[in-house]
Amino acid sequence: MAKTSKEKKEYKKGIQKGKTLVDEGLPGWFGTFADMMTLLFAFFVLLAAISTIDPVKLMEMANSTGKSLGTKIKKDNAASNLADVKDNLEEMIEELEKESEGSPPVEITTGPKGVTLEISGDFSFGSGSADLKDDLQNLLRDHVVPQIKNSIFQIEVSGHTDSDILPKKFHDRFPSNWELASSRASAVVRESIALGVDPTRLIATGYAHWAPRDKDPMMELNSETVKTFNASPEKKARNRRVEITFLKPAHHSTKFVEQAGPG
Repeated sequence: MAKTSKEKKEYKKGIQKGKTLVDEGLPGWFGTFADMMTLLFAFFVLLAAISTIDPVKLMEMANSTGKSLGTKIKKDNAASNLADVKDNLEEMIEELEKESEGSPPVEITTGPKGVTLEISGDFSFGSGSADLKDDLQNLLRDHVVPQIKNSIFQIEVSGHTDSDILPKKFHDRFPSNWELASSRASAVVRESIALGVDPTRLIATGYAHWAPRDKDPMMELNSETVKTFNASPEKKARNRRVEITFLKPAHHSTKFVEQAGPG
């Protein structure tokens, strides 16, 4: 049924009245909501920027994906990524456990730098000495150096001590823990070279007592916090160590890939 002219006029008046009741633009609360979303986005971007990435875990995830797709992971029997290195070191420790019928004085850790083999300092050196013990020489010759040769990565050897000040009788050779830590790292590097490792793949560093074993990577150290990590004989013993780190690929050139091979 067609509308009358009167009804049409009333309808148009209703539309005009409705327009005056509606505010133009977005509702007021929407601006606050948008600002909050922007701040949350910026917060998570900041978290991602300052977070540390463990390349080994990323490679392990990539490996598991590749294996599920049938991708070839290893090449020429050499450990070509850090996940392979970690697996090989874990197998090495299992062999050591069978040989010694107990827990060997070594641990494996991973972090932003790469894969690290931590060796007890008391197992490796005498007190106040940078001369390798026979046990460490045997470990390097029979187990560790073969793993280095069978990988493509540059190796950092670092020496670490506890926070105790060296007795004066050692000061002629080691004025402080810095010299002792560096000398121990250098001794391991020299032995590795003597066992056939390419010298250009090796780096020797000393951290003294400024990199406690159980420190959180994001923690800032000072004299007081270092003391807390050396508050007992057990903690000091953990800090006395040598670390052999297979560095992530960004730390070395491609020439190591070309030179690497089994054994």
